[in-house]
Amino acid sequence: MPEAMAAPKVSSGGKNKGGAYVDRDKPAQIRFSNISAAKAVADAIRTSLGPKGMDKMIQDEKGDVTITNDGATILKQMQVLHPAAKMLVELSKAQDIEAGDGTTSVVVIAGALLDACSKSRRSGIHPTTISESFQKAVDKGVEVLTAMSRPVQLSDRETLLNSATTSLCSKVVSQYSSLLAPMSVDAVMRVIEPATATSVDLQDIKIIKKLGGTIDDCELVDGLVLTQRVCSTGVTRVEKAKIGLIQFCLSPPKTDMDNQIVVSDYAQMDRVLREERAYILNMVKQIKKAGCNVLLIQKSILRALIAGGGAPEIELAVRLAEYSRTLGGMEAYCVRAYGDALEVIPSTLAENAGLNPISTVTELRNRHAQGDKMAGINVRKGGISNILEELVVQPLLVSISALTLATETVRSILKIDDVVNTR
Repeated sequence: MPEAMAAPKVSSGGKNKGGAYVDRDKPAQIRFSNISAAKAVADAIRTSLGPKGMDKMIQDEKGDVTITNDGATILKQMQVLHPAAKMLVELSKAQDIEAGDGTTSVVVIAGALLDACSKSRRSGIHPTTISESFQKAVDKGVEVLTAMSRPVQLSDRETLLNSATTSLCSKVVSQYSSLLAPMSVDAVMRVIEPATATSVDLQDIKIIKKLGGTIDDCELVDGLVLTQRVCSTGVTRVEKAKIGLIQFCLSPPKTDMDNQIVVSDYAQMDRVLREERAYILNMVKQIKKAGCNVLLIQKSILRALIAGGGAPEIELAVRLAEYSRTLGGMEAYCVRAYGDALEVIPSTLAENAGLNPISTVTELRNRHAQGDKMAGINVRKGGISNILEELVVQPLLVSISALTLATETVRSILKIDDVVNTR
């Protein structure tokens, strides 16, 4: 009995539940480990943000070298082991799929939000309170971003060119933006009806990579380029073809979760194969019934633009600070911390451009507090200007997606209080 009574003295954070000792320090240690690992990933690519960002040299196990400052490419090739750090790699991939840009920004924002979480935890705020407050902040943030955006028509080629050029300015191929931006816009214009289209299916545009030549040899082909081998041997030409286009594979369905099927004898294997063949045969019959004799097996754009150059993030910081004053208690503190964390984007842009980040962000904050929503960092001129007049714009989808995805990831990491290893 004396030994049992002495157990709680091992740690001041412990307590007894039904006679079992529970270490309350463990959840805090797990969160600290997760946040530290995720922040390390964000810090690793922070210097590559923006047009003046640094490049990373990546060498794989074969010795092949890749030089890039694209966040998705860097993270995809990084050897990340910690589970929380892997979540930020997946976050960058999700941003790339959702918006096609902002892969570095979304990870940098997530890192700053995690830092805000860490400070809030040290202030004694419960993780659930922080998580719920961050959700309120992101909902308000989406409203602010939508309000400061400007709708754009798909027929407005000049505005689309400005958006494409801005996106390319932070890439290794930025010096070729005058060639690639018009090519990208013209490719979109070829696959839509500008007067009536409301979105663009990017699956209609395919990039074919060929060895040899330079970027100057890139060209836009007004047609269809098929690099795959013809599945039906002997067919080289089809007259009056009825072409079918499907966006799925002709294969048996797969479950959303990883699973294993254990087959103990050949009879079971034969049954599985028969079911798969029957499933595929049914799909083929449906395609043939539609009259198709040529089968091709193979993202939308939000029609609004928003200023770049850190203008959206500093506007969010100012408006969320105002919004926090309408709240009370811990919520107000957390929402304010959320807004302050977003200043990491303009601060990093200024730092990477060789500007003083403190004075630049302070001046930006004052300009936005006075109602100048379009004030942003002009890295070309090395100062602050109306970023729309400088034609630095980006799709609203990029900003909203980065904000919401980063917040969801941070909330997920924050609510993890234990790591369980399985055999």
